[in-house]
Amino acid sequence: MAIVVVGGHSRNVGKTSVVAGLIAALPEFQFAAMKITQYGQGICAADGNECECAMEDHSWMISEEDNRSGESDTSRFLVAGAHPVWWVRTEQGRLAEAMPAVRQLIAETSNIILESNSVLRFLRPDLYVTVVDPATADFKASAQEFLDRADAVVVHAHDGHVAPSWKSVSLRPVESRPMFFIQPPNYLPTGLIDFVRSSLAAKSVP
Repeated sequence: MAIVVVGGHSRNVGKTSVVAGLIAALPEFQFAAMKITQYGQGICAADGNECECAMEDHSWMISEEDNRSGESDTSRFLVAGAHPVWWVRTEQGRLAEAMPAVRQLIAETSNIILESNSVLRFLRPDLYVTVVDPATADFKASAQEFLDRADAVVVHAHDGHVAPSWKSVSLRPVESRPMFFIQPPNYLPTGLIDFVRSSLAAKSVP
């Protein structure tokens, strides 16, 4: 069994595209997939809307994706070939409450790929890939906390040199790790596919 985690330092840097691409490119692993979303306070994990119950009754929720329209992130995972696919929603800072259920679902799979940073507080994956874009200034605390655990880094390449927009963050902890450069809409360089396949094969993952 293999657990692969794909994270990133901000929203809209291509995490979902990398996950979907790996699922489609590596059908031999028959991945299940999971996306973990943490909402801010006052947002209900049941439906993502404002809700007074968010603090107590609906601090987390897990649903299985069955929509193949490709319109949502989890639907894209399903279309790419993952099965089953789950969406985990929790209130910010309360992922721990959902982890027993998350662990149970993971235990029922052969191989699974997750889109998340924060799950690294609770799991030690076989492979962690992080996605960074120097042109995006936001750098999540969770991404910075686990940066040194990345086995590989996917970096947005821009025409000409782009100095990192984020402040007080260095990629030095991962400067010796494999780096794969992307230029959207291509989020999946051949080298990354080969790296993931060979890394999992080295761990004797079926």
